Amino acid sequence: MKDAIRIRAARQHNLKSIDLDIPRDRLVVLTGPSGSGKSTLALDVLFAAGQRRYVEALSTYAKQFLERLPKPDADAIEGLSPAVAIQQRSPVSNSRSTVGTATEIYDYLRLLYARAGRVHCPHCGAEVRPDTVSDAVDRLAVLPKGTRFVVAFPLARSKRSDHAQIARNLTSLGFVRALADGEAVRLSEPASEPAPPGPGGTPDPPPPASRPPQPDLAAAQEVLVVVDRLATPAKPSKDWKDRLADSLATCFREGEGRAAAVRAGEPAPFVRFSERFVCPEHPDTEFAEPSPRLFSFNNPYGSCPACTGFGATLEYDPALVVPNEDRSIDEGAVDPWAKPRYGRERAALRRFAAREGVSPQTPWKALPEEFREAALYGKGRFKGVMGFLAGKERRRYKQYIRVFLRRYQRPRPCRACRGSRLRPEARWVTVGGRGIAEACALPVDRFADWLAGLELRPAEARIAAPVLRELRQRAAFLADVGLGYLTLARLARTLSGGETQRIALANSLGSRLVDTLYVLDEPSAGLHPTDVDALVGQLRRLRDDGNTVLVVEHDAAAVRAADHVVELGPGAGDAGGDVVFEGPPAALERADTATGRHLSGLPPDAAPSSRRRPVDGARIRVAGARLHNLRDVDAEFPVGAFSVVTGVSGSGKSTLVHDVLHRALERELGGGETSAKEHLGDPVGAYSQIAGLEHVDAAVLVDQSPIGRTPRSNPATYVGAWAEVRRFFARQPAAKAARLSARSFSFNVDGGRCPACKGLGTVEVEMVFMANIHVECESCGGQRYRPEVLGVRAGGLNVRDVLDLTVERAIRFFVRERALGRLLWHLRETGLGYLRLGQPATTLSGGEAQRLKIAREMISARRRAGGRGGGGRLGAARGRGGRSGRDGARRAGRARTLYILDEPTTGLSGEEVGMLIGVLRKLVEAGATLIVVEHDLDVVLAADWVVDMGPGAGPNGGRVVAAGRPEEIAATPGSATGRCLAAALRRTSAASPATVAAAAP
Repeated sequence: MKDAIRIRAARQHNLKSIDLDIPRDRLVVLTGPSGSGKSTLALDVLFAAGQRRYVEALSTYAKQFLERLPKPDADAIEGLSPAVAIQQRSPVSNSRSTVGTATEIYDYLRLLYARAGRVHCPHCGAEVRPDTVSDAVDRLAVLPKGTRFVVAFPLARSKRSDHAQIARNLTSLGFVRALADGEAVRLSEPASEPAPPGPGGTPDPPPPASRPPQPDLAAAQEVLVVVDRLATPAKPSKDWKDRLADSLATCFREGEGRAAAVRAGEPAPFVRFSERFVCPEHPDTEFAEPSPRLFSFNNPYGSCPACTGFGATLEYDPALVVPNEDRSIDEGAVDPWAKPRYGRERAALRRFAAREGVSPQTPWKALPEEFREAALYGKGRFKGVMGFLAGKERRRYKQYIRVFLRRYQRPRPCRACRGSRLRPEARWVTVGGRGIAEACALPVDRFADWLAGLELRPAEARIAAPVLRELRQRAAFLADVGLGYLTLARLARTLSGGETQRIALANSLGSRLVDTLYVLDEPSAGLHPTDVDALVGQLRRLRDDGNTVLVVEHDAAAVRAADHVVELGPGAGDAGGDVVFEGPPAALERADTATGRHLSGLPPDAAPSSRRRPVDGARIRVAGARLHNLRDVDAEFPVGAFSVVTGVSGSGKSTLVHDVLHRALERELGGGETSAKEHLGDPVGAYSQIAGLEHVDAAVLVDQSPIGRTPRSNPATYVGAWAEVRRFFARQPAAKAARLSARSFSFNVDGGRCPACKGLGTVEVEMVFMANIHVECESCGGQRYRPEVLGVRAGGLNVRDVLDLTVERAIRFFVRERALGRLLWHLRETGLGYLRLGQPATTLSGGEAQRLKIAREMISARRRAGGRGGGGRLGAARGRGGRSGRDGARRAGRARTLYILDEPTTGLSGEEVGMLIGVLRKLVEAGATLIVVEHDLDVVLAADWVVDMGPGAGPNGGRVVAAGRPEEIAATPGSATGRCLAAALRRTSAASPATVAAAAP
């Protein structure tokens, strides 16, 4: 048990009662085909067992939940350490969460600014510092010898107080003197009464022997209460300084943090002191004392009042109100009033146009600028569409009104805080010349350099030393895992699964745990081959700290770097679940397994020059792309070809393809309409020109976003196969006898589903101290359906049993159902044959979700071309959902669709990548144009055209390093991708010389 984690007879899911010894304090890689049981072994067995043991160590209250936690199906698991799981799924749901808050760097940064920050006056820029007793003593002790002065504090008075009451209160506190507007006042004597008027109406002069009149303390502009009178000695002694310090402390205490020193004979103080943050030049402006909460945009105290900490406000955008300027008023150019329910407003707009002498049939862009401005913002009694929308704000309590208004709003940087998210007082504090928002806007690499070069005062440096040490370490961890290009202000919800996982890995490095089992799920996802080495280095650091690191991984470099490799297989689903190899990576390269064959050399079909399509025809060209780190980038993609955009992580690939090209295609092919994502305020890139759109009828983005938000959504429902399954069971004799329709076999509507769990089969349990868990429904035992529905069987299986079938088994089971078989076959073609039909969509990885979308696109394309489920060429896409296109566009029965894919190989083994490449080629051969953002070298080698971005990440990227055939990229000096391709071609040469000879440029 000291040397290994021992697993005996693990039978979870498809694991076939396996026995396995995992060496402790080693870097262990679990590999094998998708669906072979890797994640089941790592997460559902080892991590779940560790989670249960953690709960066992808690209080009696916590232990009551223990029996509801899922228990791994294994005879024994021994030698298990406390476990930490780092998965790709982002738990972030807060729109305010950023990279800084997710890594806790921002928490330390808030502490740094609260303890070492310097407050500056916004009016004059001068530094504002509170005074302490010791600071005040030091300033007064250096006065010239013999300087006589008094130490006093300003008195706050009520307007209802008179001289006698003020004097009486001060005397009771032991004070005997005061200065009223610079004149001395003895508190024991009353204020002088004004002399009565003489016979001529003027006051009689006072008698010569009387004392000069005393000023009225209630009427004076400023009253300074004298605490002590001193004279500066030639060399101030300790006793003299102690007396001065006691007097100043009294002033601060009684004067609400304020004190003053007045030279003898002078009317006004020559120096003022304040324990509060007040600018001497602008005493009316008081500053909040820096504290950690002042710099928190998640706290009402520190967040900007205008945007409440989001950094942006929603504003009505004319471009959304009038999305298509080619339309006229009669054609619905003003979109809010084009809705059926607002006919009265449309009529009012037409009447206003008639009064202004404007034709409602004229395209909006041809109308006079004055009229367009008036139509939007109002003129006279006509309030305009913007006024109409603002008036609707009063009814935002109704959901349909909120949805309606949101269509015409776009987030804009908050004008009050300029996107910093913080209240003004927080923005007036700097460290090293930068405000906290400016520091967060730096990429992590530059942020680390800024921390290293900070120059602080000695006292500040002593206070900030432990905070700076933690900040520097955490910034270094982020850079070490390949995230140096991210800014701390980057929203966490915009991160990819791989970036989220690497942030969790950086946090784990910062926690410095020992004797812990770390379980990581494909941490190389989204990493360029050149970045994998840095990732492996961090995994080895975790191992060297005395931890066991268990990694589920397909990447060849990560597998080769392991101390020990376990391969599960030999296939997926029911064909997997066995240990087919266990040992060092060198031995795996000689083994006849799926991973062993892949490690020994890339598949011969990876560089198929003979199958590549010509790229010397029509092209789609983007000129002057500008967004994030893209600076006037020009790129082109051959029409009807398979193009790959690659480059190091953070080089600008997704920005170019998603935020510039796809958004441009949405707008241009949709006739100027704005996309749904633009309504949500996602970034939209600018460009100077886009050409070649006449060769494309539609654009479809197939990304890794989830296919469903509830566990009811699953692969079968997503591709439409479950409707066929329900019809199949409704045709069975038992269903007809029980009068059950196809609706009865749905778990989404009432009728046949379990009323307790609403067809989910599980209920959610709040764990309080841990993440909520889903446990089996006690009413139906997890069966999801009523007993009478479960009683209908076909081939020995009921509808619940069919949900548990893998795609592979379902194809064999429904061999006579041709329509259903064709739907399932597309799932198998995209490498998803191991998925269960009823697997909740919320449990799918980003790569699995994307391949499901590819399968559905293939199904839709076949239906458009040859009828329902039929064959034939791809048809044209319509502008619906994630696609954009011209309605009804067809060209000789061939598709002219452009597909954009985002790393579809995520989660695939080497052999499955080859299968996916075959699917992508089928799309291209059917007439589609393919643009794939990808790092996998097999896919890059199989491409017809490659665009390599770089040369670095963040500000060091954003350029097209090279474009051409894969072999041309491999021969490009300075290309990181080129170096990796050249090495891959050499490995291919060793494995299959004939293939490389055929692939030579």
